[in-house]
Amino acid sequence: MKLKKLKGLVLQFVTFSELEDLETKDRIKKLLDIILNGKILVFQGRLSADEEARLIEDTMVLVGRIKGFKGVELAVIEPNIEDLAVTSKIRYGLAKALVRGSGCLTIIGPASIVKEIRRDPRKIELMFNK
Repeated sequence: MKLKKLKGLVLQFVTFSELEDLETKDRIKKLLDIILNGKILVFQGRLSADEEARLIEDTMVLVGRIKGFKGVELAVIEPNIEDLAVTSKIRYGLAKALVRGSGCLTIIGPASIVKEIRRDPRKIELMFNK
């Protein structure tokens, strides 16, 4: 099996603290600015359901208006807490509420680069377009 090199692939890691003080519209604008530059964004934490919906809406408006932009692929990975003891679940829920889901990992990339994001409890697989 021969591995092919990807040219120009950029992952940008952003701390959630860089995003958390921004208003929703500014947070979405910052994310889209990164994605529109052809970068795959990775940050600890997650967007709220409303923010995810707003990101998708804003993305759909841009499809067709920006040459080569086909939308975004988004995935959120959360720890599996089903097997934890009740006290650990309570502790996790409290911590999650205090730090806005920092136990999660969010990956967002342009659909022109990221074909698919597969996830399971042990790994993430990013499939790229050729």
